[in-house]
Amino acid sequence: MRDFTCPNCGQQLAFENSVCLSCSSPLGFSLADRALLVISDATLGVSNGHPAGEVDGRVFRLCDNLHVAQCNWLVQVPNRVPDSGPVLCESCRLTRTRPNDGDAAGMRAFAEAEAAKRRLIMELTELGLPIVGRDQNPQSGLAFDLLSSATDKVTTGHKNGVITLDLAEANDPHREQLRIEMDEPYRTLLGHFRHEIGHYYFTVLVADDDALQRFRDLFGDPFADYQAALNRHYDEGTPPNWEASYVSSYATMHAAEDWAETFAHYLHIRDTLDTAAAFGFAPAGATLDRPRVGRAGFDRFIELWLPLAWALNMVNRSMGHPDLYPFVLPDPVLEKMRLVHELCGAAAN
Repeated sequence: MRDFTCPNCGQQLAFENSVCLSCSSPLGFSLADRALLVISDATLGVSNGHPAGEVDGRVFRLCDNLHVAQCNWLVQVPNRVPDSGPVLCESCRLTRTRPNDGDAAGMRAFAEAEAAKRRLIMELTELGLPIVGRDQNPQSGLAFDLLSSATDKVTTGHKNGVITLDLAEANDPHREQLRIEMDEPYRTLLGHFRHEIGHYYFTVLVADDDALQRFRDLFGDPFADYQAALNRHYDEGTPPNWEASYVSSYATMHAAEDWAETFAHYLHIRDTLDTAAAFGFAPAGATLDRPRVGRAGFDRFIELWLPLAWALNMVNRSMGHPDLYPFVLPDPVLEKMRLVHELCGAAAN
């Protein structure tokens, strides 16, 4: 994630800000510009781009999910009749189902989930990965169903481009209980999104015979009986010495889950390195907007990641917290992650 500043006064800001903390300028995030821009009430003489860091308030405003999901992304004011439906940003319009407005707890969890999803969409855009919504591809386009198991039976997962997330994961005690029960060292809303989007991008990235063969060589058969693998995983547990070949115990269950876990960790690492570089903790070459390509590029960002992860773990321990990144990346995992890196690079816009 980048280090954001107010275009008007230079105040340092967070990705989520909609008002400058110093000069009180109204702000909106532009995905196209990857920047927070001032929403101006003055007539602007710029027709292409926003070199002054401003957008015309008559043309742009904040997403209609501003209040229900604290969304600070910009949308273009449409030429249409009033009250013809909400105008949503690039991230919010990917959500097709959410709690009803009368579900106060569900809507609070929905807002937290949307905040995590915006970070996901930002990173996918930085990586140049295609984001094709259901409006463009009704059969397999990307969509999100954000529902709570407090009121409905919900199973977090992915099917044909639709990612379902149980909003109960936004409840800290609930999520921590599941983390302990499932023996997971890491469990967050953003982590769930990154894992499930990995399933979606399998269908996008592993798109030809060569990619599929490389996948099989590293991960196994992605089309093996999933229910049988699930039953085996929960009946027999993880295989001995799994840490030598898998990034997590859950990755041992099925080739599809191994891919999704590896993909999620690739996103974890890339975004954390990008943030560290933005704040001077890593070289500029670690940023997503200056990608390193090829085998050497992957090797370099892993070289940058390992000492950073160690340092962050030690900082967390100094504060009395568990390790920030409690995972080991053995060579077989790195080779799997290399395939993710290369396929993402090949698909980049």
